[in-house]
Amino acid sequence: MNSLDEFAELISDHVGIPVTGEDLRRNVDEVPGWDSLHVMWLLTVLERETGRRLSLPDVIEAPTLAHVYELAVAP
Repeated sequence: MNSLDEFAELISDHVGIPVTGEDLRRNVDEVPGWDSLHVMWLLTVLERETGRRLSLPDVIEAPTLAHVYELAVAP
């Protein structure tokens, strides 16, 4: 996962919510079909894909999915 496009594809494929680049930059409350259950699925997928643990509170508090991406790929 090296780009926001790949991140959007990961969400669509593994979480089941088709998202666009525009959706990634929206407030998560504005992403069509998104809810708190999807946060847990996304966290699980990201930890599996990156091989590292992510902070659940940080992911929950992320204002956008793009911010979640930054948390996942941050050094």
